[in-house]
This record gives sequence, C-alpha cells and structure tokens, in this order.
Amino acid sequence: MDTIRQFASEFFVTGDPLILGAQVSIGLTMVAIVFVLSYFRKWGWLWREWLTTVDHKRIGIMYIVCSLLMLFRGGVDALLMRTQLAFPGMEFLHADHYNAIFTTHGVIMILFMAMPLMFGLFNIVVPLQIGARDVAFPFLNSLSFWLFFWGAMLFNMSFVIGGSPDAGWLAYPPLSGLAGSPGVGQNFYIWGIQISGIGSLATGINFIVTILKMRAPGMTLMKMPMFTWSVLSSCITIIFAFPILTITLFLLFMDRYFGAHFFTLDAGGNPMMYINLIWMWGHPEVYIVVLPAFGIFSEVVATFAKKKLFGYTSMVVAMISISVTSFFTWAHHFFTMGSGANVNAFFAVTTMIIAIPTGVKIFNWLFTMYRGRIQFTTPMLWTLAFIPCFVVGGMTGVLLSVAPADFQFHNSYFLIAHFHQVLIGGVAFGYFAGLAYWWPKMFGFTLHEGLGKWAFWTWNIGFYVCFMPQYFLGLDGMTRRMYTYDFDMGWGPLNLISTVGGFLMGIGFLFQVWQIAHSVKFMKRDVTGDPWDGRTLEWSIPSPAPLYNFATVPTVSETDDWWATKQRRAAGVPEAPAPEIAPIHMPKNSSIPFIMSFCWFVAGFGFVFDWLHFVIPGLLGVAACMMARSFSYDTDYYIPADEVRRTEAALRGGKA
Repeated sequence: MDTIRQFASEFFVTGDPLILGAQVSIGLTMVAIVFVLSYFRKWGWLWREWLTTVDHKRIGIMYIVCSLLMLFRGGVDALLMRTQLAFPGMEFLHADHYNAIFTTHGVIMILFMAMPLMFGLFNIVVPLQIGARDVAFPFLNSLSFWLFFWGAMLFNMSFVIGGSPDAGWLAYPPLSGLAGSPGVGQNFYIWGIQISGIGSLATGINFIVTILKMRAPGMTLMKMPMFTWSVLSSCITIIFAFPILTITLFLLFMDRYFGAHFFTLDAGGNPMMYINLIWMWGHPEVYIVVLPAFGIFSEVVATFAKKKLFGYTSMVVAMISISVTSFFTWAHHFFTMGSGANVNAFFAVTTMIIAIPTGVKIFNWLFTMYRGRIQFTTPMLWTLAFIPCFVVGGMTGVLLSVAPADFQFHNSYFLIAHFHQVLIGGVAFGYFAGLAYWWPKMFGFTLHEGLGKWAFWTWNIGFYVCFMPQYFLGLDGMTRRMYTYDFDMGWGPLNLISTVGGFLMGIGFLFQVWQIAHSVKFMKRDVTGDPWDGRTLEWSIPSPAPLYNFATVPTVSETDDWWATKQRRAAGVPEAPAPEIAPIHMPKNSSIPFIMSFCWFVAGFGFVFDWLHFVIPGLLGVAACMMARSFSYDTDYYIPADEVRRTEAALRGGKA
C-alpha cells in the first residue's frame, strides 16, 4: 500500500485545490458520458457513425466540437491568469501554477483551438465549394483528425497527471531542457504536439491535392472561391513549416532522453539554434491560421454586400505573397539576440513588406462593401469588427518591426496586446464569422441572430477593455510572464480593467454556448439550402449536405457560379438539361485511423514516463495498423442511382 500511495502521489498532480477540482470534474464528466451512452444504447451508433467515419463533413464537425472545448479550456486558463494579475500582490495562483497555465494557454489556443477550428471549416466547406464529393484521401483525413485528437488528449492530461509543462508555449531551452524541467511536463508538451502535428501535416497535403485535382469541370484556379484559395495558400505554408516543428521537437527530445547537446551550451550546443528553428515554424504558423480567416471574410463580404468581390486577382496574389513572405520574417522575434544591424535591418524590412498584401486585402474588402446592399447579419458584424481591429493590430506590428524600438517593446505587455489583437481580432473573429455563416450547411438550421449579436457585442467590448490597457502596461515597463507585482509599480488599475475585459469575453463565450443550445432546441430549419442567398457552390445543394454532396457533379463557368446560375434563372434563360444520375463511388468507413492514433497515444504516454512497456506495444500497434491498411482491399462502394434519386427527392421536398 505504501508503494501504491507513493506512486499515486507522483503520478497524479496533488496539493492544489483548483487542480483537485479539475480532476473531480473530469471524472464526473467521464462517468456521465459513459452513463448516457450506455443508458440510451448509443455505443454502436457512436462507433459506426462517428469514430470510424471517413465523411469529411462529420470529421469537420468533430474538429469544431473539439475546438470549442479547447476554447473553453484555454479561456479558463486566461481568466485564471487575469484574476492573479487583477491586483498587486495577489496570491490566487502560486508561481509554478501560473507558469504552467500561461504555457498551456498558448499551446491550447494556437494548436488545439485555432488549428482544429480551421481544419473543421476546411473539411466542411472546401469539397462543397469546388464541387467534389469528398477529399482526395478520406482515410488520411480521418487519421489526421484522430492524431490531432489523441495528441490534444495527451497534452491536456498533463494538467492532472504528471504535471503541466511550464517552460512557455514555445519551450525555449535551457528551461525546457532536462536540467531546467526535470519532470514529465515537458515530455507531455513534446509528444502531444508531435502526434497532433503529424495530423496537421497530413491535412495540409490532403487539401492541396483535393484543391488541385478534384475541382469540378470548368473550375480553373482563377475561378475558385476565395476561401478555397486561402485554404490552398495556408496548406502550402503548412507543408513547409510543420516539418521544421517536427524536427525541432525531435531534437529537443534527443536532448532530454539521450543526453544530446543540440540546444545546450555543453559540448557545443546552442539554445539560440532552437529559438531560430521554432520561430521558422512559429511565424509562418501565425499566417497559417489567419489566411483562412481572410478567405472567410472575403466570402462573407461578397455575400452580404450583394456584390462580386473587388480585386479578385490582387486578392489571390496577396494570399500567395503572404504565404511565401511569412518564411522570411522569423528573426523579428529576437532582434535583441545580437545578430548585428544588417540582419536586423533585413528582417525589419521583410516584416514591413508583409504588411503590404494585408493592406491590399483590407482595401479590397472596403471597396466590395462600397455601394453594396449590406445586410448586418452576425457573420457580417464579425467581419466589420475585424477590419479596424486588425488595422490597429497591424500598425502595432509595424512598430514592433522597427528593431531599435523593439529593444524596448520586446517581451513587454505591448507585445502581448499586439499578438492578441491580431489573433483574436483576425483569427477568432474570422472563424466565429465562418461558423455562423456555414452553420446551416453543417446542421440544416440557422443560429439565433439575437443571441449571436449579444455574443458579438460582449466579445468585442470585452476585447478592447482587456487588451487596450495592456499596450500602456507594456509601455510602462510591465513584462510578460510576470505572475505578481508590487503596489508601487502603478500597474494595478490598468490590470484590473484588463481583467474585467477578460471576464466580459468569457460572458461572450457563454452567449455563444447559449446561442447554440437555444438554436438546437428551437431550430429554425433551412429548407432552401441557401439561407444567405450565397454565391458559391455549397449553397446550391440541400442543407445539411447529403453523404455524396452532389447528385451530379456541377460544371462551372464563372467565379461565383451559383450566383450566376440564379441570375440566369431570374432572367428566364433556359438551362442545359441536368445530367442523368449515376451510381456514386464512395469510401467505406474504417476503424484503422482511430485504432492507429490511439496506439500513437499509448506510445506517446510511454515516452512521457519512459515506460517501455507502453512504448513498445504502442509502436507495434501503429505498425500493425499500417500493415492492416496495406492489405485492405474492400475500401469503397457505390451508392445506387435509385437511392440517390430518393435522397434528392426527400431533401428537395419531392423535387428530384
């Protein structure tokens, strides 16, 4: 019993009432889930319809659900930090707990909230926009999701088992090395991100191939919807950036496990090599998540201004320019490194240059709205709020790009305010707009507009109340990673205001949850498939989209082809006869992605605690799943034409 008691005290995180509360709530939630699934006999349904699905739409929904849960987790972390900083000398969190929280907050919000929300929208929208019936590699798509899911679960377990990482969200050595972080928290960081990162890289490859090879007949590259262009440019960045992250974390793993010296000063290593490598991934990562948001704003502005997007070609050029230039700005994160004036000048100039294509896009959106018949729906409100927010965030970014000024701004709360302004004002606002815009296509009913607008205003007011004071705190000398401060620093009032703003954003999130719950209960069904009078192909099919997406593959002749089709119908132009419905080739569900990803989770858990009795079975399971996939021949089937006709007739109210 003494041995078991000692093991449990080391294995589980103990001694903090907040963490104890989290452990109890996690346990109760798991019991509740098991009880509900057992009581309603839904285990088989869960396995057949969701855990083994390769349908891109269901995979997209699972990404979005996970992302919203991670938004809650990361948001709670943020509120805990703001509570600690609300008053001078607060003792709400002790130093180690605060370090762990700001580390997990950053990782969760970027990698486990923004990325899966982005991938969810990729999955739901891109095949429908390009007239495809699925993604290029459905099996790989399912594997990508489950690798993300089990990587996120592994990382989040550290909060209650073993201890969270506390070396910062980018884990700079020597603090993230074995000497600086001797516990298992940093191991959770490495393997949680590695496993999910493999899934992210696979998603990038999958959607590049999908967009380049599976577009509907007639849809040339320059006729693609702007969201699809943004996904293509984001995925191009992914396939070049994420291998850098994979190798960097592998080298850190070698340092910690085998006593290598890649990033330690002993035996010729250099911590600055890690910082260069991590930011060679980290700064393109910012553009990876913001480029699809730009695509969403383009779709929303054109739809709700009832106008063709202004400057289509320049928007495409701007997207690709941002994707390429993002790889030449990484050193602006450490102008203070001492690399010399010439190097600093180069990266200062490239950072200023990358602002130009972003400015082009802002003007294009404004010109699209000019003299348009603007409808102030919830997606449009998020878009309108984004423009001034991102302009201010971009201007403060240009200030940070001036190397001599950055010597003063570096690691201050000015920087904190800047990157939250562009990531919340750009990424979060964009994905909230996209969620509201494509929600009817996902679920067949629209979200409640009134509650959506309450969420919008509380989020926006809370955002400015929270982050505007942080610019002044930074200019007044308050640095990041500071968990307490003295009364005589004079930072108390601004920190209190900032904390109030953080809780207002939390209320905005609660309004979003209420909006979804209310809309599910009192759903306003979309019987048209086109509730917004949209412009692109996804609005030409019923909501929610059937399994096969399109009964007959559309032929595209213009950029906004669905809009042009509606205009021709209104003008009485006769349409070409629809092609005859034929059997549709579809992929079969597969359990291998779920099982293989779980095996990666088991192996990662073993690597975290250095338990070979977990590592070896986990890796053998991965190999066995790969072998099983290699000999899987019965992987597809055909939906009969009669079944397609019946489905179309039911979805279209009897009009097949």
